[in-house]
Amino acid sequence: MVPQMVGPRKVSALRICLLLQVFSVCSFASNAVVNLSHYDLMRVDFGQMKSEGIVGVIHEATYPRFDRDAYYGDRQDAATRAGLLWGAYHFGDATDPVRQADHFLDMVASEWHGPLRPDGVLLVLDFEKNGHYPGGTMRVDQAVKFVERIRQRTGKYPGVYGSEYRLQAVLHATGVSPSQRQTLANCWLWIANYHKEPRQTAPWEYWHLWQYTGDGICDLPRATYPKGVANIRKAERNIFRGSLASLRAFWREHSWQPASGLADTPSVIKTAQEVASR
Repeated sequence: MVPQMVGPRKVSALRICLLLQVFSVCSFASNAVVNLSHYDLMRVDFGQMKSEGIVGVIHEATYPRFDRDAYYGDRQDAATRAGLLWGAYHFGDATDPVRQADHFLDMVASEWHGPLRPDGVLLVLDFEKNGHYPGGTMRVDQAVKFVERIRQRTGKYPGVYGSEYRLQAVLHATGVSPSQRQTLANCWLWIANYHKEPRQTAPWEYWHLWQYTGDGICDLPRATYPKGVANIRKAERNIFRGSLASLRAFWREHSWQPASGLADTPSVIKTAQEVASR
């Protein structure tokens, strides 16, 4: 077969295609976090999740008013047994934010026990509009008090979760001070947009986690942005900005280990890292 010359335009087009493919592969490689709550009623197959590339799970721990997610403890154990990283979030409302933070931390600490537990727990404030729980919607000043209480008790700022549109509207509303925005910017950002990659992240420089689908809603290509995982057809899936190694390092840096007095004897504790290495 006689070789054919490839023109400059074809070469450029090929380069663009290759770059797009590389970008898609990179996005899929860090598509490794799932979040769950008591609304997910199935018996979650965490082992299958791990085999499909999931690295970490963030589960609802507490929600208004001062309720505890009944699935949290058992799923923490199952996810840790499967070798997955573990996180917890609190759905905020308009009641006393310090009391909410204490309730959240006390609940997480009470479940961090037994012969098998996670290395640590990644903490998050779910700062979204409250349309289905009692207690009203958390204000910005209350969110500030919540994250400061978390930092006071754990030494670490939690993540802040919200949709791109709502975070921009609420944080730049009249009456919100620069100092309040700066306090929240000390937290890491978990942002939701089911239509496109988030671009408006101020006062944060960039997002750390991007929730691109939930409840089966996603306007992105399914080949690289799947909606389901394991036995969950309509999952809430998230992309981390960075490699899988960076994700693990980020999780270690920002996770909280509750007081050792709440745990069993250290000699019999098996961490998620030890399980995963087997």
